[in-house]
Amino acid sequence: MMKNAVFFDIDGTLWDFKGFMPDSVREAMEKLHKNGHMTFLCTGRSRGNIYDERLLSLPLTGIVAACGNHIEKDGEMLYEHLLAWDHLCDIMDVLRRARMPFIVEGPVDHWMNTEDFPNDWYVGNLWKSLGDHALRLDSIAEGGRFSKLSASIPEDADLAYAEKALAETMDFINHGNQVVEIIPKGSGKDEGIRRTCELLDIPHEATYAVGDSSNDLGMLRYAAHGICMGNGTAEAKQAAEYVTAALKDDGLYKAMEHYGLI
Repeated sequence: MMKNAVFFDIDGTLWDFKGFMPDSVREAMEKLHKNGHMTFLCTGRSRGNIYDERLLSLPLTGIVAACGNHIEKDGEMLYEHLLAWDHLCDIMDVLRRARMPFIVEGPVDHWMNTEDFPNDWYVGNLWKSLGDHALRLDSIAEGGRFSKLSASIPEDADLAYAEKALAETMDFINHGNQVVEIIPKGSGKDEGIRRTCELLDIPHEATYAVGDSSNDLGMLRYAAHGICMGNGTAEAKQAAEYVTAALKDDGLYKAMEHYGLI
């Protein structure tokens, strides 16, 4: 059997947005591992936001985090791209002028002011879950490690201004739910897969990507086999080679069966 590399989005793919992970997800991952296939998380989350033991206890070959700006295999970092301090300061100034509350995400720490995100359960949960690695924005300083940013888009925000001001150095991924990811230009989950394959000598024809939403479009199109969950967005389904069942209906397991990987 040919050994392949399967890259998994997290939210909406391995678990739902309330953190429910069907038993079939772990079963599929264990069978993939037993069959000798490589398995990677491939996520927009920065590495510091991948801490849940349910994820880390899966039989993983590696992690592609921060939209391709952090790559590790078997716990060893293979690649990392960080934002320079002066550049980050410029980005934060632009977002403040655009009236867009933001989170600075790093491979270890995250910086945020929870009061900037009233009634946002995700930010509140992130603050609690990260413990000592959740820091207020007024503590951010040169010498930190910074991967990317996320920002909200309130009604009075000037997103167009922010996009234009940062167009030369940063890309914006709009999730369509008043949230945008801000990543170094030219990076993305697709670039993360490409670089991982280059580093580990994985042929392109052996790549599979599984996702469900707007920040998965690049990897669904780039991988030899793009798979969209049945609960995915219309755009993600259109980008994929194959659409499986919804997560709650064991869609991930069924997709791996469909391709003969398990």
